[in-house]
Amino acid sequence: MNEYDLLVVGSANADLVVGVERRPAAGETVLGSDLAVHPGGKGGNQAVAAARLGARTALLARVGDDAHGVLLLDAQRAAGVDTVGLLVGGAPTGVALITVDPSGDNSIVVSPGANARLTPDDIRAAGSLLAAARVVSAQLEIPLDTVAEVVRTLRPGTRFVLNPSPPAELPAEVLAACDPLVVNEHEARVVLGDAAGDTPEDWARGLLKLGPRSVVITLGAAGALTADGRTDSFVRVPSPRVDAVDTTGAGDAFTAALGWRLGLGDDLATAAAYAVRVGAAAVTREGAQSSYPTASELPPEVPSP
Repeated sequence: MNEYDLLVVGSANADLVVGVERRPAAGETVLGSDLAVHPGGKGGNQAVAAARLGARTALLARVGDDAHGVLLLDAQRAAGVDTVGLLVGGAPTGVALITVDPSGDNSIVVSPGANARLTPDDIRAAGSLLAAARVVSAQLEIPLDTVAEVVRTLRPGTRFVLNPSPPAELPAEVLAACDPLVVNEHEARVVLGDAAGDTPEDWARGLLKLGPRSVVITLGAAGALTADGRTDSFVRVPSPRVDAVDTTGAGDAFTAALGWRLGLGDDLATAAAYAVRVGAAAVTREGAQSSYPTASELPPEVPSP
């Protein structure tokens, strides 16, 4: 069994993307661009992003026995991801329906398909794969009980990174394993509810009280905030200024880069400073996986204020 810098356990989707002048309101029809089909899914995105940066990466996911499944398998292999954990069958490949407006903002509807059939049994059967990874990264486009089984299967010393997207109430055992829990502003507010507070520091304090060892909050063009529960330290990490074209998948690129750098020994703020550069580079190109940079394509680091 190979050793991996990062094992991603999560979703693999075909992204069906249409550009629109503006996203439709309820009951409204708008005309869009020609349909584009791209490999995606938060798990697939993270794996490709890490591999493109140079990480030894594997993906544990499930796709359908169909043309979209072949597309996703080929995309992972082309990026250099080890696909030994990419399972086939059980349902059609997951699909994400994405509309992108001229500012680069997007709206997404996901049909989970085979992602919903990635089971705790699949995780137990892949125990040797999890044991070979320095860092394991997961999201919530697969069943929550499957994510919980990932936590139970981790070997001592393996770091667990979770992006709870789409947001859901997390079991205490999952929260306690997160190092870090990675959320954007929307996800932070959903998880915290009425207790959210007004600032990213307020959100980070509230999230740490739920049990994760550390928290990272992504702030779009403003960069990120890191919060380490061990030291009660909060660090604002600025982002390079770039011209955003398409934000699809940028958060996945950030999380993948963060997990990889943590596995290499970076502290949380240093890893986040690298990750915001990766996310900034990703928004300058269209698509998700097609937008991900190599290490040589990153914008310069921005000094902390």
